[in-house]
Amino acid sequence: MALFEGYERRIAQITPVLEQYGIGSIEECAEICKEKGVDVYEIVKEIQPLAFENAMWAYTVGAAIAIKKGQTVASDVAETIGEGLQAFCIPGSVADDRKVGIGHGNLAAMLLKEETKCFALLAGHESFAAAEGALGICRYANKARKEPLRVILNGLGKDAAHIISRINGFTHVATRFDYASGKVEVVKEKAYSKGERAEVRCYGADDVREGVAIMHLEGVDVSITGNSTNPTRFQHPVAGTYKKETVELGKPYFSVASGGGTGRTLHPDNMGAGPASYGMTDTMGRMHSSAQFAGSSSVPAHVEMMGLIGMGNNPMVGASVAVAVAISQAM
Repeated sequence: MALFEGYERRIAQITPVLEQYGIGSIEECAEICKEKGVDVYEIVKEIQPLAFENAMWAYTVGAAIAIKKGQTVASDVAETIGEGLQAFCIPGSVADDRKVGIGHGNLAAMLLKEETKCFALLAGHESFAAAEGALGICRYANKARKEPLRVILNGLGKDAAHIISRINGFTHVATRFDYASGKVEVVKEKAYSKGERAEVRCYGADDVREGVAIMHLEGVDVSITGNSTNPTRFQHPVAGTYKKETVELGKPYFSVASGGGTGRTLHPDNMGAGPASYGMTDTMGRMHSSAQFAGSSSVPAHVEMMGLIGMGNNPMVGASVAVAVAISQAM
């Protein structure tokens, strides 16, 4: 019986990666990790119990490579985990084309670096449930950070931001944008809970210009765009414009274009994309992203269909951070 799903389609590119680091087999990777007292399989399985077997083994391979490299810093381990994930991408797939495995490793590394202060979710407000995932990611990352990572939500619509803050217990931040000066000011803040949830600051914007101004106001270092409601009206334009302006300012900014699978969601600009195109959301993501994901934020089978592994993108970020921290602490 095959060790994991899609074994025959993946093993040809996994084996050369293992050989590069003097590892004889995928199973040997598990032994390398367990010698350090780390059960990568269980860490990943706990984060998303519905994950496919290939997800657990992909992380085991990445972790073993990091051990072979002798890496002790969590952010370095995270980047190496990306090598393991990329090795599991099916050749010619959407995930392979977008280098999603490498992107996941690089994102986790950014979240673990002290230079990264603020993590933003750019989303249609229906995607703000993703903040649940962000809170979990921060819990793992903060184990290896001296300064806790700040989280903000930035989306189109002021009423929606207010409602989502009340429902989820976030801190609602009301703003007013001056179109003449290009400046945004905070007019009111209200926390709808106490503790961890209240640390998440939720902004609603009237348009792209205000969304970009909010990014500058919070000094966002890393963001992830949603790919459902308003991707072409808000998320991608905000990330792209902010990327341009941070480059001009000499400020590092890591932009992730998330989700979408083949990008042909129910938006007019995608419906007629045709068989040779992944759609407008995919195209816009390629224009600004430092890393691009593929498939559902939570559904393992959809990410598997894109050619990566059977694990949702949000849980995958959590797994990358958690495994990186565990390996760095074990070393």
